[in-house]
Amino acid sequence: MSDSPVKTRREGAILEVTLDRPKANAIDLQTSRVMGDVFAAFRDDPELRVAILTGGGKKFFCPGWDLKAAADGDAVDGDYGVGGFGGLQEMRDMNKPVIAAVNGIACGGGLELALSADMILAADHASFALPEIRSGTVADAASVKLPKRIPYHIAMELLLTGRWFDAAEAKGWGLINEILPGDQLMDRAWELARLLASGPPLVYAAIKEIVRDAEDRTFQDAMNRITKRQLPTVDRLYASEDQLEGARAFAEKRDPVWKGK
Repeated sequence: MSDSPVKTRREGAILEVTLDRPKANAIDLQTSRVMGDVFAAFRDDPELRVAILTGGGKKFFCPGWDLKAAADGDAVDGDYGVGGFGGLQEMRDMNKPVIAAVNGIACGGGLELALSADMILAADHASFALPEIRSGTVADAASVKLPKRIPYHIAMELLLTGRWFDAAEAKGWGLINEILPGDQLMDRAWELARLLASGPPLVYAAIKEIVRDAEDRTFQDAMNRITKRQLPTVDRLYASEDQLEGARAFAEKRDPVWKGK
């Protein structure tokens, strides 16, 4: 629908998702539910392999929760939809790569949304903050995710002060992968997405499940679960046609043809 707050573009195995709610791309409950439906459909579509998430316009990626909607009655603990806030933050079994293309301001829940992606590209004018502390609330998802992405003491400073930081600083702490001129951001996101889409989807799924499963385990426990075939995506990979195709292509000195089965 043309008036939907979420626009999608599909090219082959790639889905581009654009949060487009003028003026600032803030997320209310309805928008969050729409985003959840979009990402659930992406997750469950065997023909799709990679998603790009960005914001409409050039100024805002997403400032997070829509405070105007909250003032009109949207409950902060309301129904965000199948994937939690922004449709991606708590999406179960998201075993496909997601690229965030941050085209401007990403603060509060908007930064948390970017942190839900596997890779983050940012325009050179992008800026970031977790300003919840200033309004007496907690950036809950960022409190979980940020210390896993950057050094603990830096994550705590950003959480406790709510200060703004630019793309260069974000890159310096390893929070984002690349900085691009604004007019080159989406070209690079699509270039990266096409590269990933040409790769082995079953391996991507296995990598993402291994990383997710290992978060609260010792190294040896995590390895034991892999070797004992206790992870469904790993078990599926080892029994797949793609596993054989990879070996054959290597032996025959040709590019593999991945089928995802």
